[in-house]
Amino acid sequence: MHIVLIPDGNRRWAKRNGMLPWQGHVEGAKILERILKKAWELKISHFTFWASSLDNLKKRPKKEVNTLLSLYKKYFEKLLREKKIFEEKVRVNVFGRWKEFFPQSLKNLIFKITEKTKANNNYFLSILVAYNGTDEMLEAIKRIKRKNYSVINEKVLKENLWTGSLPPVDLIIRTGCENDPHNSAGFMMWHTAYSQFHFTKTLFPDFTEKEFEKAINDFLTRERKFGK
Repeated sequence: MHIVLIPDGNRRWAKRNGMLPWQGHVEGAKILERILKKAWELKISHFTFWASSLDNLKKRPKKEVNTLLSLYKKYFEKLLREKKIFEEKVRVNVFGRWKEFFPQSLKNLIFKITEKTKANNNYFLSILVAYNGTDEMLEAIKRIKRKNYSVINEKVLKENLWTGSLPPVDLIIRTGCENDPHNSAGFMMWHTAYSQFHFTKTLFPDFTEKEFEKAINDFLTRERKFGK
């Protein structure tokens, strides 16, 4: 099963609680750790987390962006120390345009965790940072053009996506969507062609493992038609 979590609502949560916007990201990071452990407990083989869009890093205030970068650094350092990553044979992948925007020290951390886990094949943790689905599709088309394929088909397109190694997404869970259930930025447009969606009013810092498990159980009761 491939589950995607889009953590919407950190900034709104901070505002509601009289905090600065960047403080919502700090609280959200704590939630992610608990959700990830629950995902492994539920034997979810592929878990993908959209940590930030490209606009999050290009258009937000400098203080907020610096907080995000600091959180990424702490998170990847924790992953490197997390025994469960290696005991459970979790492969960590990071997709997006992070190489263009991250400081070298942070890039080195990402290179290290992806290299150390590249042979793992039991669980797959994919983190999307500086990621937009439109960027991914455009880059795939550019790669195909450079390689000058004689035949272009679905297999070729998928192989040239950043996320080409991942299976189709079964369920997208998006938090913080009160009266506004939506997708964004062409998110994983190839992999989500037949995905199911679960939207919650709960802002991400209030999203619990129990609510996550409830969303999974709800999905398992659905009849999927795959366009038929």
